[in-house]
Amino acid sequence: MNKKEHLIRFFAVGFIFCAVCLIYLGRLVYLQVAGQDYYATTPPPTYYTRTVPIQAHRGEIYDRNGVPLVTNAYSYTLQLDYGSFPKTESARNELLLTIFSASEQHGVALNTPSFSPFVIGEGHGTVTIRYSEEYYSYAGGKKSRYLKLIDGLNVDDPADVDACAVALMNRYELLDEDGRLIYSPTKTRKLLIYRLDIELSNFSRVEPYDIGTEIPFDFLTHVEETCPRGIRIHTEVRRHYNYPGYASHILGLVSAIPDSNVEYYTERGYALDAVVGISGAEYSFEAYLRGVDGVLTITEDNYGNIVSMEVTKEPVAGNDVYLTIDIGMQIAAENALAKNVQQIRDEADPDNPLSGEDASSGALVATDVDTGELLAIASYPTYDLSSYNADYTLLATDPTSPLLNRALRGTYAPGSTFKVGVAVAALSEEIIEADTLIDTKGQYTYYKDFQPACWIYAHGGVHGAINVTEAIQESCNYFFFEVGRLLTIDKMNTWMEKFGLGLSTGIELYEETGILAGPEYRDENGLDKWSPGDTLAAAIGQSDNLFTPLQMNMYLTTLLNRGTRYSARLLYFVKDYDKTTVYNSVPKVLTRTEISDEIFAIVKQGMRNVMDNGSAARIFAGYPIPVGGKTGTAQVYTTKSDNAIMSAFAPYDDPAIAVTCVIEQGYSGTKAGYAIKDVFDYYFGLNK
Repeated sequence: MNKKEHLIRFFAVGFIFCAVCLIYLGRLVYLQVAGQDYYATTPPPTYYTRTVPIQAHRGEIYDRNGVPLVTNAYSYTLQLDYGSFPKTESARNELLLTIFSASEQHGVALNTPSFSPFVIGEGHGTVTIRYSEEYYSYAGGKKSRYLKLIDGLNVDDPADVDACAVALMNRYELLDEDGRLIYSPTKTRKLLIYRLDIELSNFSRVEPYDIGTEIPFDFLTHVEETCPRGIRIHTEVRRHYNYPGYASHILGLVSAIPDSNVEYYTERGYALDAVVGISGAEYSFEAYLRGVDGVLTITEDNYGNIVSMEVTKEPVAGNDVYLTIDIGMQIAAENALAKNVQQIRDEADPDNPLSGEDASSGALVATDVDTGELLAIASYPTYDLSSYNADYTLLATDPTSPLLNRALRGTYAPGSTFKVGVAVAALSEEIIEADTLIDTKGQYTYYKDFQPACWIYAHGGVHGAINVTEAIQESCNYFFFEVGRLLTIDKMNTWMEKFGLGLSTGIELYEETGILAGPEYRDENGLDKWSPGDTLAAAIGQSDNLFTPLQMNMYLTTLLNRGTRYSARLLYFVKDYDKTTVYNSVPKVLTRTEISDEIFAIVKQGMRNVMDNGSAARIFAGYPIPVGGKTGTAQVYTTKSDNAIMSAFAPYDDPAIAVTCVIEQGYSGTKAGYAIKDVFDYYFGLNK
């Protein structure tokens, strides 16, 4: 009996199983045959692609020893992403509320909407709204966009704040069908302000909405986990200055592409929101520092679901630039220059007007004699790149012009430093010889209508019969009046151009080329005709002669290299992201002019005597490293102290470093030696 019951159950289960299989088989046949017309009418999913830029890192800037000067600091901005922003009003509200909740949880302040016509208060279950006073006085911009929006909502009177607010809250689904608040008054107030600002902004695929800047990373992680769509994180790289307040004129600034240069940069593949160098090394070495942005391609279906994300173009980081400057020497130079200016003011004689009490600015340049590499470029007063934007108004209106790079763009009469080159020219042209004596009588009377005097004549003295070495040591004007007249302005300028005066030094930064005084300059600029008296003034570094401190220093290095003129260089080498050297600069010779060993020894000895027994002996006599140099004092105003100039080199026997310092209203060339001595102390390790 039991056996029979088991058999019945077996057949029953088998029958049910076969029936189910037949049903599924029948349905399958229907779907494949009879039902295909239905599915043929169902539209296939549509896919859309959009691209998001992947920002490339800008290269960093280092000194010659690999010390970082300008590095990248990263900040994060939370943005609403137009491409994945929710399509429904309620979903948009929920997204914003999620962000608001996360910001409160992490104590993060979000950006305040840039425009709101309303002042919104909160009551018991209600909000009160009125127009702000600023709204009534504001014209144009977002106000006009707001009025267009209100007009589109068919509000009869834009001044009816209640009607406008209700229309907007209905638009953003902040009210239910009965006109009651869907969210709490606090949430409603916040949503209304943000939703309106988003709509009145330029929110689009190319311009996301920044809802939070300088956002901490833990907050971003939280938001990304809770908001898979509608947001994106923008990583912004800003420049960090490791030595704020130093090397500012050298390093330069970055900014968004200037409006006047948009076409130039876009033709070279830059994005419209790219950051570029606009001054200093940032500008000059832009081609190396610039990174190339990558591209992230996002594919979505017509329901807004992200199907795939692919990096279709890898970002390429910019190269790192190494400058020739030594940041330690740069700091020493800038500190010394500031101290030098103050020391001159402190030493001014209160009973002697125009004795340096008005000194306020200057420049200093230090160069490697053998290569033309710049070791320091100091300009005073200076500024801090890290606070440039905040300080700009004060900097731009400061009468001392701290934004001016005086080392490369300030032009000054060289004064008696010019005499060394005149001496080389006269000796090379055989106008004089080493033992030629000129009886200097104080006042030069060769011309009846122009009879300038030597500086010592004003003190009741004369230098008497002296040779060229002694004339350099004593800086005798009379001697060089006579030599300049015999040499002629044409030959004088031929030699001075060989030394680089009035010409570009070759430095990669923007520089002034100065003025080499002569008939050609006068004629080209429609000035008075050149006269014989002008030649006398030019021979002592006056007349129209104006040069930058960098030009004066490169002129000195050319003399020290016996006529070989090197290009001034700021770029040392370049390395890529993997620290592989991709460019290595080498010394570049601009011109070669032979200066004989004998002539070089004559003028070099004169420069040694200046430092040991001449005008600079007060500072350098007994200095542990033998040095040579020349001082210069140049009158520029009758109502201001004279400019002070000094160029010096060391060691004397085998010159390695040349330094030129100019102090505006420094009174005496000797006084420009304080800063030079401090730089020598650093270079030779004497200050340790």
